[in-house]
Amino acid sequence: MRITWWGHATTTIENQGTRLLTDPVLTSRIAHLRRRRGPLPLADAGSCDAVLISHLHADHLHLTSLPLVSPDAALIVPRGAARLIHADAGKAFSDRCIEVAPGNQMRIGGLDITAVTADHDGRRLPWSSYSAPALGYRVESSSSPSVWFAGDTDLYDGLAAEVGPVDLALVPVGGWGPSLGVGHLDPVRAAEAVRRVGARYAVPVHFGTFWPIGCEWLKPELFLPPGDRFKAAMAAIDERVTVEVLEPGQSTEVVLP
Repeated sequence: MRITWWGHATTTIENQGTRLLTDPVLTSRIAHLRRRRGPLPLADAGSCDAVLISHLHADHLHLTSLPLVSPDAALIVPRGAARLIHADAGKAFSDRCIEVAPGNQMRIGGLDITAVTADHDGRRLPWSSYSAPALGYRVESSSSPSVWFAGDTDLYDGLAAEVGPVDLALVPVGGWGPSLGVGHLDPVRAAEAVRRVGARYAVPVHFGTFWPIGCEWLKPELFLPPGDRFKAAMAAIDERVTVEVLEPGQSTEVVLP
């Protein structure tokens, strides 16, 4: 299994000849947020067989990036998201949506995908009429490593039973601004999440990419350091877990023994 991190929560999961793209943000800006580290994702970043959307927030369901994704890729989205996609991006995109809820399973190419719970606000905006359950995804096959893409989540009862055990965790460890609200994992809580799901490998995501315009020097300790802090916290909890802290655009491979 090959994992490429494009920044924030955008990754390519490549295995069994199948490419999955998580929460694609393929541009330099998200509203008031600016990409502050790493180059723009390569054009090939949008090449995939399916997109996994975790929830409706604009830094995860980024409507501006959808036209940069393979035109025949399925859009796997939380149940209720297709209405928002239809209203803002049009029927050509909403017709590609496969709406799912926790427990739903599907097969894309050589990979089996299961939607799992995420403890996070599922509304598009606090005052929005668009809402859908926040999700994570478990991806696996009979002969390759399994991976948990957490989306945005906090710790919740039942996480271990619903998600684990998995081989690799793509786990959020930070955010995009000078505060981290409820429904998120900080580096220490992210390490505990990895322990609960029994992962042997972990790649921290959702940090060190976007930051509000005009806030470049506000709380810089929340921008880059969460990746290394997660690695240190993981070593303290379970030193057997291999942590790869990637730069945007870098890849790593996980091979079963």
